[in-house]
Amino acid sequence: MNEVTIYHNPDCGTSRNTLAMIRNAGIEPTVIEYLKHPPSRERLIELIEKSGLAVRDVLRQKGTPYAELQLDNPALTDGQLIDAMMSHPILINRPFVMTEMGVRLCRPSEIVLDILPAAQRGAFNKEDGEAVVDSEGKRVRNHD
Repeated sequence: MNEVTIYHNPDCGTSRNTLAMIRNAGIEPTVIEYLKHPPSRERLIELIEKSGLAVRDVLRQKGTPYAELQLDNPALTDGQLIDAMMSHPILINRPFVMTEMGVRLCRPSEIVLDILPAAQRGAFNKEDGEAVVDSEGKRVRNHD
């Protein structure tokens, strides 16, 4: 099977939903609990670059030392922000998923469907009951 890796936080509903969608495609990914086993600096930079996001876009603010470290200061460089994430992995937003089809920060969790190398095998609802995939394995389009 194709290699899929998720940087996971089991305490995060979005991360749990993303992992469940990967498994709903019949894939058992490599699960890295990034708070216990943070990525190397090089891997973190790779994840950010391959996801197409800016360093600031992957900083988690809620439930982190973001405010006390004054990470909203626009004078801080990407290197300084990476340093902060390396010192405090909780600042790394989650979940990042890597597949042969790309890297995404899966917020919302259904973004993972764009990079999975296999189709969903059946219906999938998020923990809150929101339908994401129908019984035929097709993505449900929500209307805003």
